[in-house]
Amino acid sequence: MSDVCIVGIGIHPFGRTDGLSGLEQGVFAVRQALGDAGIDWPAIQFAYGGSDAAGNPDTMVDRLGLTGIQFINVRNGCAAGGSSLASASMAIQSGQFDLGLAVGFDKHPRGAFNALPSEYNLPDWYGEAGYMITTQFFAAKITRYMHEHGISQTTLGRVAEKAFRNGSQAPHAWRREPVDLQTILDAPLVSDPYTKFMFCSPAEGGVALILASEKKARELGKPLIRLKAAAMRTRPPGSFEVFAPSIDVERGGSATNIASADAFRLAGIGPEDIAVAQLQDTEAGAEIMHLAENGFCRDGEQEAWLAEGRTEIGGALPVNTDGGCLACGEPIGASGLRQVYENVVQLRGDGAGRQVPGDPKTAYSHVYGAPGVSAVTILER
Repeated sequence: MSDVCIVGIGIHPFGRTDGLSGLEQGVFAVRQALGDAGIDWPAIQFAYGGSDAAGNPDTMVDRLGLTGIQFINVRNGCAAGGSSLASASMAIQSGQFDLGLAVGFDKHPRGAFNALPSEYNLPDWYGEAGYMITTQFFAAKITRYMHEHGISQTTLGRVAEKAFRNGSQAPHAWRREPVDLQTILDAPLVSDPYTKFMFCSPAEGGVALILASEKKARELGKPLIRLKAAAMRTRPPGSFEVFAPSIDVERGGSATNIASADAFRLAGIGPEDIAVAQLQDTEAGAEIMHLAENGFCRDGEQEAWLAEGRTEIGGALPVNTDGGCLACGEPIGASGLRQVYENVVQLRGDGAGRQVPGDPKTAYSHVYGAPGVSAVTILER
């Protein structure tokens, strides 16, 4: 089976863009990706598109052109982007197509996400009691993790400090100003132990990736950035997830554990072979927990990792080189694809002030969302 390659990338800057709908930001990203690949819209044979709150992605054909294209909408929570990419990859691997699109966009209203219990097969009382408020869940989860594995609030602050510093070097990021560690730690608490700088915000933005068979990529004359693995998985028994009404006595793994292991198996490499990683960081503690869940370190080792700068741009494993969700915000449909966009930038050597040194050849991305879904991709060049 030949590899699937990413031959074009496009992004509409994240943040707040008054006057442009989420779908229009997605169209902007698609046009940029087409230009990057050196092709026109009629050449695209199929598309998978994700959006949580900004309309049906397939309707963007009104703007791009009515070519009769197969265009399938994906709605899979925070894993929508990763799911779109996995689906597009499978479509090319099947041999039915050799050039396609994965696109995601969103435009969320200001304020926290407003999830409804019924969407997750939960009773109304669960929301009435306040358990659908994700800031509270994430705070409770990291408090337990910090207690069990010796993680300090200072380490949470270091994650956020790194995010804003990296974001200042990323033209597509929302938060472009560095914030010092003490300011982060002294800021008002949202949900203990998280201050206001330790959560990402719902946002706006669009990302498009054009995928091709290896044969087609060679015809286009593009550098071969190969999608070696794309895995999306749901939760196993005993996992501790967003909107979980209880924790099993018999604890299990997580959707991330499964997706990560499958992705490494598909790629034929291990965590030690990854040069740069984008990990889901809806809040500072998520990046810490996901370092371990994806196999990069053991639980508790993150305290030393952050203190020693191992996840910095020039560290042993640069993590969230564009500032992640903390600096970019999280437009759900686009967020997972932003991670892959950033990895392509890094593998091309186009990261400018945030470029990982040493000519990286492998890149990893991971998303996680409610009610326990995760998607992982691995790129090689």
